[in-house]
Amino acid sequence: MSDMGIVQDLRQSAANGRAIVAFDFDGTLTIRDSFTEFLRWRAGPGAWALGLVKLAPALAAYAKDRDRGRIKAASVREFLHGMDRQTLEAEAAAFAQEVWPRFMRPDALEVWNAWGERGAHRVIVTASPTTTVAPFARKLGADALLGTEFVFDVDDRITGGFVGPNCRGEEKVRRLKSAYGDDMTLTAAYGDTSGDTDMLAMAQQPGFRVFRQKP
Repeated sequence: MSDMGIVQDLRQSAANGRAIVAFDFDGTLTIRDSFTEFLRWRAGPGAWALGLVKLAPALAAYAKDRDRGRIKAASVREFLHGMDRQTLEAEAAAFAQEVWPRFMRPDALEVWNAWGERGAHRVIVTASPTTTVAPFARKLGADALLGTEFVFDVDDRITGGFVGPNCRGEEKVRRLKSAYGDDMTLTAAYGDTSGDTDMLAMAQQPGFRVFRQKP
């Protein structure tokens, strides 16, 4: 099954009466932003440095408007534009396999696994693209994955756009309610930035920056 299929299966997975527990991904389950690291890993040092130079206007605009969705789209256009879905999925899987041992927080994995042992429905809610997070979600045994979605053209190649808003802040709450219903109960949630506070506010057990360990 391709990562596209995995993302779709995770998105459609129902809680079926189980306690729903939401985890942010970047900085919560991981030690740093996974999408930036993926782009850097894929580009290599030279192309990464050159790409950052080309992104200077977008970075300057971000310093003023703090629009994370806009700078993310600019990064996708610079580093991934025109890539076909199958190649992206394969490279995302290779990246996850390579960085996992030095990337995942041990204390976060312990809590993740503990909720799994209790039979909870564990959902990753992330601002990163679902296509690049899917290999991690699959290895974690996540029940669902909600995140930012790439736009692919008719030839299944990346355009540089996203389907809907960047999945952070209020958008995380909207995605959860869209998946599980407006009257859903969120048993617990974990996050590490202001982009997670809306999601944490709806949880019975909110955990903000509770994971500190590094591999």
